[in-house]
Amino acid sequence: MRAAELFNLSGRTALVTGASSGLGRHFARVLAENGARVAIAARRKERLDALAGEIVAAGGAAAPIILDVNDRQAIPEAFDVAEAQFGPVDILVNNAGVAAQARVLDQSADDWRKVLDTNLDGVWFVAQEAARRMAAAERGGTIINIASIFGFGVAKTVSAYAVAKAGVVQLTKAMALELANSGVRVNALAPGYIVTELNRDFFESDKGQQLIDRAIPMKRIGQEADLDGALLLLASDASSFMTGATVTVDGGQLVRSLN
Repeated sequence: MRAAELFNLSGRTALVTGASSGLGRHFARVLAENGARVAIAARRKERLDALAGEIVAAGGAAAPIILDVNDRQAIPEAFDVAEAQFGPVDILVNNAGVAAQARVLDQSADDWRKVLDTNLDGVWFVAQEAARRMAAAERGGTIINIASIFGFGVAKTVSAYAVAKAGVVQLTKAMALELANSGVRVNALAPGYIVTELNRDFFESDKGQQLIDRAIPMKRIGQEADLDGALLLLASDASSFMTGATVTVDGGQLVRSLN
């Protein structure tokens, strides 16, 4: 089969959480460019509306959905909206997340809970809803949980984030095992350091360049487009015999260290 056919997402419906900025925004655009109808979900309506407009203007199909993954009642409603607009969700990109940096001795209970609530519990409840619907529809589907290289190692000041992402990696395996015979595949994508609007200034600074030189064997920071191949692999039939896997895209950082 030709690559263009293997990675083609035409006729598929994708739901992307955390789609208003950063990697979620990029993921939504890539899926749409490859044929998927994309339900873009996040909390910031104006950003979602702008992204939907960009996708439609480029010839794609997109529908904005207001969703806070910490609101459990809102999760089924978001899937209902996506289904009403485009039909059953075939692809979930479970991307919503927050970051908070603090040393262990200084981190507040509220900061710890905020990260775990969004980055682990939110991932779980969205994935569970998607899995229930995919299994009931008996047409299969793919769930892509967005993990991190910090799910496999740690650095200072990111204890809550690392714990949550490690949980995402294990959650992916556990769900994959239980759902394998239902046609629902569950995999994870674990990015390393990727430039986004939130961290661009840091990585362009002297301190950021020092971190790149010290930590990343490929000696460059990752770009959003570096994740496209892995995303399309997991979203498409190209990964039809993959489940429970975590695909790492980090320029070799994990094989050295995280510091």
